[in-house]
Amino acid sequence: MAAIRFDEQGDRLRIRVDELVLAEYVHRPADARLESPRPYFDPVRTLGGELVSLFRPHDHVWHKGISWSLPVVGDENFWGGPTFVRGEGYVQLPNNGEQRHVSFETTDAAAPGTAGVVEMLDWVTEAGEAIFDEQRTIAASVIADDAWLLVFETRMRNVSVREIAIGSPTTRGRENAGYGGLFWRGPRSFTGGRVLAPGVTGGDELRGIRAPWMGFSGRHDGGGGASTVVVVDDPGNLQHPPRWFARTEEFACLCPAPFFSEEHTVSPGATLALRYGVVIADGASDPARAWRLADAGAARLASPAVAS
Repeated sequence: MAAIRFDEQGDRLRIRVDELVLAEYVHRPADARLESPRPYFDPVRTLGGELVSLFRPHDHVWHKGISWSLPVVGDENFWGGPTFVRGEGYVQLPNNGEQRHVSFETTDAAAPGTAGVVEMLDWVTEAGEAIFDEQRTIAASVIADDAWLLVFETRMRNVSVREIAIGSPTTRGRENAGYGGLFWRGPRSFTGGRVLAPGVTGGDELRGIRAPWMGFSGRHDGGGGASTVVVVDDPGNLQHPPRWFARTEEFACLCPAPFFSEEHTVSPGATLALRYGVVIADGASDPARAWRLADAGAARLASPAVAS
C-alpha cells in the first residue's frame, strides 16, 4: 500500500499519498471570533480524489470539514455561533473561545506506512483566559486499496482553578441536540444520504442511538459516484459506545458525542483523553461494508498512532 506523508506549508499540514492531497489540516485559521477559531481538516478527499467535506456552509458558517468542536465548556462556546440558553433558545453571547496552535512536536510513526504529528494547543476564552492546554495527535495511514484512516487523539488538561463541565445543548435543555466532539460535515450532495450503524441503515431517526461506530454513505454531483465516511469510537473513551449526533435530511453530518445527554466535569489539573478513527472510503456502502471498514479502522486504532 502507498505510504502517507505530512508536509507543512504555512498555516497548514497537507496529508499526501503520492501527489494526491488527501486532507489539509489548517492549524492557524483566520476565522472570525464568532466562528470560535480552531484547527480543522478541509478539504478531505478519498483515495480516488472525491471530496467528502464542506467548509463554512451558509447555514452554519462555523462548520469546518472535520474539527474538534465543543459548544458547552462551562459557560464558554468552542463550537461557534450562538449558545443555547435554557428557556431562551439560541443567543449570541460574548463567549466564543479559540483553540490556539502553539507548536508541533517531533515524533516518529508507531507503524510502517503511518504518518503522524503531535500538536500542542491552548484553549482561550473570548475574555482571554486560558482554561485548557491540549496535546493533540493526528495520524494517517492507508488501510485498503479504497480506504484510508485518519486518527485523532486529544488530551485536554484543565489549567484553570475551577471545575469545568463539558456538555451539549441537550444537557442545557434542547432535546436530541447532543452535538459536541469530533464533528464531520459532509458535502451538500450528501444530503439525503444513508446513515449506517451496526446492522442498520436509516436517516435522522438514528440520531441519539448508541453504537461503537457510525457511517455515512453519500453520492457526489457530476458522475454520480459515491463515497463513505465511518467514524470509530475508541473502546477506552468516555461513554463508549457513545450516543451519536447524525443528520441527513437537512445536511450530512456525524459526531460521536460523549457529552450528548450527560455533562462531564474536568477538575483543575485533571485531563480528559479521547481517541477516534475516521475511515474515508471510495464507493457506496451498506451496513455490512461499513462494518468491515469500521473493523479495519478499529484494528489500526488499537495501536499507538505515534511512538512515545
